[in-house]
Amino acid sequence: QQPSLLGPLTPPLCCVSASSPPSRVHLLNMASADGKSGEASPLIIDGNATAATIRGELAEEVARLESEHSCKPGLAVVLVGNRTDSATYVRMKKKAAAEIGLHSLDVDLPDTVTQEELLEEVEKLNNDPQVHAILVQLPLPSQIDEAAILKKIAVEKDADGFSALNIGNLCLRGGDPPLAVPCTPAGCIELLKRYDIPISGKDCVVLGRSNIVGMPVAHLLQAENGTVTVCHSRTQNMAEKVGRADIVIAAIGKTEFVQGEWLKPGAVVIDVGINSKEDATRKRGYRLVGDCDYESCSRVASAITPVPGGVGPMTIAMLMKNTVNLARFSIGLPPLPLGSA
Repeated sequence: QQPSLLGPLTPPLCCVSASSPPSRVHLLNMASADGKSGEASPLIIDGNATAATIRGELAEEVARLESEHSCKPGLAVVLVGNRTDSATYVRMKKKAAAEIGLHSLDVDLPDTVTQEELLEEVEKLNNDPQVHAILVQLPLPSQIDEAAILKKIAVEKDADGFSALNIGNLCLRGGDPPLAVPCTPAGCIELLKRYDIPISGKDCVVLGRSNIVGMPVAHLLQAENGTVTVCHSRTQNMAEKVGRADIVIAAIGKTEFVQGEWLKPGAVVIDVGINSKEDATRKRGYRLVGDCDYESCSRVASAITPVPGGVGPMTIAMLMKNTVNLARFSIGLPPLPLGSA
C-alpha cells in the first residue's frame, strides 16, 4: 500500500496544540449523551498556535533532509506587478519559508510582462533542481491567461496542489496519493486532527463547492470516512442540513451567514470565510469576520475557529508542508501525512 498524504484511514490520536486546554479535549467528542454541549464555552481552535507548531516541526524536517539526504527544500514564488495585497501575501510566505529554513527564490516581474515571457520563467523553474515547489501568486494581469500559466507548472512542483493530476488523485480511492494537497482544505483537516476531533463516521456539512476550498475539503473529509453533504447557492433548506452536522466547514463567502440557531448542539465549526464588516469603532472602519456569526455559533458549538486567527494561518503552514513533501518526493521519500510531521 502506498503512503498517503491523508494518513491512515483511522487517524491515530494526534497531538493537541499548546493552546488547547487538556481538560477541554473531551468537548471534542461532539455532543454529550443527552445531545447537549453543556454550559461550558467552546474550545477555540487556535490556528496561529497550531501553525507555529507545524512550522517548528517542518524546520526540524528541513534540517534532517539537508543533513541526511543533502536535499534543501526549495520554494519559488512568482509575483507579477505591484498589487499591495499580493505583495503582502508573498511577504508572509517568504517569512514562513525563512523560518523553517527553505531555499527561497523570488521571481518579481512587471505587470507589463507578456504571456510568453511568464511561461518562459515558469519553465526555467521547472528545470531548476534547487526548486521543488513553484507558486505563482494570483491574480495575474488581464493580458495573462491564468489557467495556461498554472498548467505550465510541472505536477511534481505544484505547490498549491491544484493541478488536474493532483486533484484527480485526491478524489480517487486506492490510487496514487496526490503529491500536494490544496493548502486551505489541508489546513482544515490538520486542525481537526491536531485537536483530536473525530471525523470518521461523523456527519460533515461543507458550505461552498469551489475548486479552491469546498470541493477538495469534501473529498478530504470523505477520505477520513466522514459522511459529507456539500451545500451551495442552489441548496434548499440549508439551515436544516447544517443542523444535522457534527462538523460544519463554512466556505461560502457570505458575511456571518451561518447562525448559531442552525447548529446541532456540540457541533464543531471550521470557518474558512474572511470578510470585511463595517465597524465604526475600529481605526480602519471595518473588522474581519467569517462566514459564521461567531457570537451566536460559539454559544452552541463545542469547538470553533475564530476569524482572524483560525484557518488563515494554516494556509501558509500547509504551503510550507507541501514544499517539504515535494522535496521528499524528489528523493523518493513518502509524504508527511496530515496531522503529523
